[in-house]
Amino acid sequence: MRTSVTDRASTTLAERFHAVRDQTEALASVLSPEDQVVQSMPDVSPTKWHRAHTTWFFETFLLLPHGHQPVEESYGYLFNSYYEAVGERHPRPERGLVSRPGVAEVAEYRRRVDDSLHALLESDRGADPAIVDLVELGLHHEQQHQELLLMDVKHVLSHNRFSPAYDPRPGRPPAVARELGWVDHPGGVIDVGHGGEGFHFDNEGPRHPALVQPHRLADRLVTNAEWLEFMADGGYRNPALWLSAGWHTVTTEGWEAPLYWTESDDGWSAHTLTGVHPVDPGEPVVHVSYFEADAFARWAGARLPTEFEWEAHAASAPVEGNLLPSGELHPRCGDGASRQMFGDVWEWTASAYAPYPRFRAAPGAVGEYNGKFMIDQQVLRGGSCVTPGGHVRATYRNFFPAGSRWLFGGVRLADDGGAR
Repeated sequence: MRTSVTDRASTTLAERFHAVRDQTEALASVLSPEDQVVQSMPDVSPTKWHRAHTTWFFETFLLLPHGHQPVEESYGYLFNSYYEAVGERHPRPERGLVSRPGVAEVAEYRRRVDDSLHALLESDRGADPAIVDLVELGLHHEQQHQELLLMDVKHVLSHNRFSPAYDPRPGRPPAVARELGWVDHPGGVIDVGHGGEGFHFDNEGPRHPALVQPHRLADRLVTNAEWLEFMADGGYRNPALWLSAGWHTVTTEGWEAPLYWTESDDGWSAHTLTGVHPVDPGEPVVHVSYFEADAFARWAGARLPTEFEWEAHAASAPVEGNLLPSGELHPRCGDGASRQMFGDVWEWTASAYAPYPRFRAAPGAVGEYNGKFMIDQQVLRGGSCVTPGGHVRATYRNFFPAGSRWLFGGVRLADDGGAR
């Protein structure tokens, strides 16, 4: 479960392919067949579906164009996610109704596609740049689904009355967060977006200049202790703090605390991937929506950073932190030297998910990967404790609707500098 993709400089593409595919199976291996078929809400997909869909991706975009016969014709309908150009697809909210193929049949599907793709990569055609690029896209696509698998199964298990753990372990010693500090930035015109070397998703480019105003960024993430203060001060009950759509969501859904928090006579506890544990005041708050993040920032007399402000600070930071290879499976308190720019929680930004100047979606079905979702979503940056190693970078743009809470989303504050 805690394996990570081998360093790219020392492995072949075929070896990286098997490393990523094996990691998905390792993540699923601790789950029972029954665990793998549950869909607890429309946005959640069963583990079995993630395993099958990522296999369908390789079969559809790499094998079928090279003479491979589909393992099963119906899989093209059942496991297509949103690629309209490929054909009809099963409705997302009904993925939990697909009891067949079963978990064992999905495992066999993965094995057969893996064998065929391995043969393709080892053949003379394996060095074709078009094939290499698609395999790289497929590997990063599967890593996205590894994170989604853990997000989704956490939500699934939370709906069991007894909140079983994905990976049971005792609680950690209480964390002590350092005092919040600030890092100033003078502003100016900076280059943002991916520069073109190494893998990146199409929504990370083209690289272009952007104007950033003078500002400062918090040197750590918002903690549970600070969130508890927000709650105690009536943060969830004060409409002046909330965007209109956020206030509607809070009152309609009855939100009073982050997702997975439960209050008892002993205080607040949280369902985590490692079990139900007392809420640790020193840990970063997690599983809050953009609406909540924005309201908290307003309550704190600050704001959320724009994605370009965030990138201005992250561009020179090492891409390291509490990511999936750490095995923690939960945010942790940063040490004194870490600004927590990568890992722990995805950080909500004030930026709407929109195309960069001169962005053009790729031709064909793979062009549906990102571009058509550039509406009604907010950008998040930085990765989380369940983001696979080697998958995140300073230019990576994650995106979710403003009301989403089941992702590992958290908060970093910004302001315009000077006295607060």
